[in-house]
Amino acid sequence: MHKKFIKIKCGKLYDGINPVLQENMEVLIEGKKINAVGHNLPCPDDTELIDLSDTTITPGMIDAHVHPQFFHWKEIYDDVLFHSDGYRALATATCAKKTLQGGFTTIRSLGWWREAYELDVKHAIDKGYVEGSRLIVSSHFLCTPGSHGDMTQVVRSNPYLSDYLLSQYPTCGNGPDFFSGAVRREKKMGYDFIKIMATGGFATPYDTPEDIQFNDAELKAIIDTAKELDISITAHAYGPSLMQKLIGYGITGIEHGSMMDKETAKMFEDTGTYLVPTFTPLEDIIVLDEVSLAKKSPEFVKKMYKYQKRLREGREIIINSNIKLGYGTDVVSVYQNYECGLEYRTWLVHGMDPFRALEAATRVNAEICEIDDIVGTIQPGKLADIAGWKRDLLKDPDALRDCAFVMKEGKVYPTECRMNEQEKLD
Repeated sequence: MHKKFIKIKCGKLYDGINPVLQENMEVLIEGKKINAVGHNLPCPDDTELIDLSDTTITPGMIDAHVHPQFFHWKEIYDDVLFHSDGYRALATATCAKKTLQGGFTTIRSLGWWREAYELDVKHAIDKGYVEGSRLIVSSHFLCTPGSHGDMTQVVRSNPYLSDYLLSQYPTCGNGPDFFSGAVRREKKMGYDFIKIMATGGFATPYDTPEDIQFNDAELKAIIDTAKELDISITAHAYGPSLMQKLIGYGITGIEHGSMMDKETAKMFEDTGTYLVPTFTPLEDIIVLDEVSLAKKSPEFVKKMYKYQKRLREGREIIINSNIKLGYGTDVVSVYQNYECGLEYRTWLVHGMDPFRALEAATRVNAEICEIDDIVGTIQPGKLADIAGWKRDLLKDPDALRDCAFVMKEGKVYPTECRMNEQEKLD
């Protein structure tokens, strides 16, 4: 029995390679893969035709910074005490289904503090037992006690309970030997990359985004061990001094980087280190959205006001840089974790070239996820991960919140609009 052929007739095509929308193109799919791309493609007589001549076709989008472990953003601080790994697995599967319905055929999970439930969901999706976006899964947070990655801070008023929970946390500790062992453990478990909580954050109560929460020996042990084991590594980091240190040690990439300065941006550019800037979670302080700010914790809001000027300056430097930028939402507060199209809005509203944003969410993110040999562009031989959009991708900041068509590995899935998500779930 021959593989099924499908021909998609495109209104416009962004292939993930060229910064243009090509007119009247066709994509021929054979089984799970793209067979040909061009005009008036010859095909077998029984080929199924999908007419999307009123739609702009792109590669399936990729969100490189997702925390899929929650059904609702308000649950994040309930997780430590009230959620089982089964609950987290169900939430992850639900998030993956919803991101797929939104046109994002791959999502990159940035880890959590509990055990390997995400790997189970990843494998179930890969085997076809569960429908959802392809998962690229990080390790547990590598972090130090009391740091931004130490989720037991939620119960810090009960030291005995906090200490007990910390004892269940396999990658939170101190010293270079501990962290070398942690990298080896996570590699053994089958995670796709290593994530370290290298600095403080906005949501945690007793730190700042400029804190450096590892000493030099610990950072070097983590990065050197990851290199020896050939596993990529990324870090949660905001301030220039830590980012410069991480780049100097040879880290693969960095998440956030929100207080970027020009000197650090130049280091990113010179070394090719990638940055996933995650603009969305800090957007409400950039534009001063007091309604959104009011939904955050007092600690979160206080720090956002304190760093407002530097956050605005850092964003402008990132937008005007030549840093290798990935696209990631990191929506763990105020917005639902599957609202992957929101980041496109922040990029376009603040003056980013839309083709740079599209490139980040397709080809560049495929490189960051280390799957650019199979997805990220519409080319013969790649998997048929394809999305379609009826809104104007070059002018409409909400274009990626309203998916009209999605195909993953040659199979068409239903789509959902995300434009009214806040009204439904706030």
